[in-house]
Amino acid sequence: MPSAVHTLVQQMHDAPGMVALVTAGAGTQSLAWLLGVAGASRTLLEAHVPYSKTAFDGYIGRPPEKYVSAEAARLLAGNALRRARTLRPSDTTPIIGLACTATIVTDRPKKGEHRACVAAWSETAVISHELVLAKGLRDRDGEEEVVSRLILNTLAEVMGMAERLPLPLLAQEVVEREVVDLAGSVGRVLAGQAEFVGVYADGRVREAGIRPQVLLSGSFNPLHAGHEGLAQVAADLLGKPVALELAVINADKPPLALEVALGRLAQMAGRWPVYLTRSATFLEKARLFPGVAFVVGHDTAVRLLAPRYYAKEEGGVTAVLDELRELGVRFVVAGRTNAEGVFHDAADLSIPIGYDSLFIPLPARKFRLDISSTALRK
Repeated sequence: MPSAVHTLVQQMHDAPGMVALVTAGAGTQSLAWLLGVAGASRTLLEAHVPYSKTAFDGYIGRPPEKYVSAEAARLLAGNALRRARTLRPSDTTPIIGLACTATIVTDRPKKGEHRACVAAWSETAVISHELVLAKGLRDRDGEEEVVSRLILNTLAEVMGMAERLPLPLLAQEVVEREVVDLAGSVGRVLAGQAEFVGVYADGRVREAGIRPQVLLSGSFNPLHAGHEGLAQVAADLLGKPVALELAVINADKPPLALEVALGRLAQMAGRWPVYLTRSATFLEKARLFPGVAFVVGHDTAVRLLAPRYYAKEEGGVTAVLDELRELGVRFVVAGRTNAEGVFHDAADLSIPIGYDSLFIPLPARKFRLDISSTALRK
């Protein structure tokens, strides 16, 4: 092991932060280096090598548009971060999803470029590097060496270290770098400097522009299989993509702290687009995203229609429903089991006459999973 590599890896083992590593196509030397210095158990949570397309697809939950791309690397890193959340020894342990997808020299000629895309996803930022390797000027070991050094440098950067390994690049080779400041974007929403921020499944941020078509709103404390299953069924029912919405402002609770909001966001990394908003009510959400379809459980729909929640609203429930209709929103209602164990669906709602078209029933035969975040927290 080169002495510079040993020194950097030792610094990683001595620093706070634990990593879930996934690498496809190249970069396994970086894993050998991490394991080759005593103290690896302080840094490495797990490592995956999804070498086949089936394994790659299974790791990120779907086939990527392109297997060797910055987007695919970020999707791998996001899913590695999700894994790290379940494996870390305590909720306060800093975690990182580290990923590489690459195509390098093999035993047959390749038509396309030799390329490496590396990404590191922490709860506060996403850092990605992309490198096109000069074709035909190195053997496989030489390309593997460059890729593995780039992986360790990306990890060092996301861990906040100043040290970097020298990269043996050729004159025509350039590393392209992209950084997404998740903490900064979420912080602007919390400070009231932005009404919302959208985060793609691959970690890229959008603070304006594209609006969601379908939203599943929740506190996601925690995100669970019921949320994800409901989102997928709603997408199939409506034929439109579903995003999750997390309101950092709640009518009944204090605003989320930055670290809490970032932790909730990390649960969706690599899988779901997420909108963080300052909208505490569905009327506020509808004004922000007119034309959207909201996916809700029966219990949420009951609260939406309860007169007591509109005591201060002129015109009460019907005035709110009128505006929601004018804004073009609809509610897809999934059944829920209440505290007494009784299952209720959209047919049990007390919908005022003339407003039935606002509510779309989601039949229990299509989706029913009796899981609650409250029960999971106990």
